[in-house]
Amino acid sequence: MKHFILAAALTCVAGLAMAQTAATPAASAPKAKTAQQSKMGACNEQAGDKKGAERKAFMKECLSAKAPEAAASGSAKTAQQEKMKTCNADAKAKSLAGAERKAFMKECLSAK
Repeated sequence: MKHFILAAALTCVAGLAMAQTAATPAASAPKAKTAQQSKMGACNEQAGDKKGAERKAFMKECLSAKAPEAAASGSAKTAQQEKMKTCNADAKAKSLAGAERKAFMKECLSAK
């Protein structure tokens, strides 16, 4: 019985050691930059040699400006929101519920 308990304990310890070793390389891998971090880097480069209040004002303006691709996706999102609003209103007007409403919404939202 003592040998069984000892073997079980050693197996657990070995398993934990392997799990920790396997997790270590993934933890040290560099993470991809977020959109905000990328924007901050670009604004920093554009700021150049500006100092003090001038730099602060520039960074505020630069970071608050929308990127062209972000503005385009924002308008697409608005169009989708409008479509959702219209489809919801149509479903409500038809007094649809449950599976019928789900099928109607699917059809309505996928229509071009």
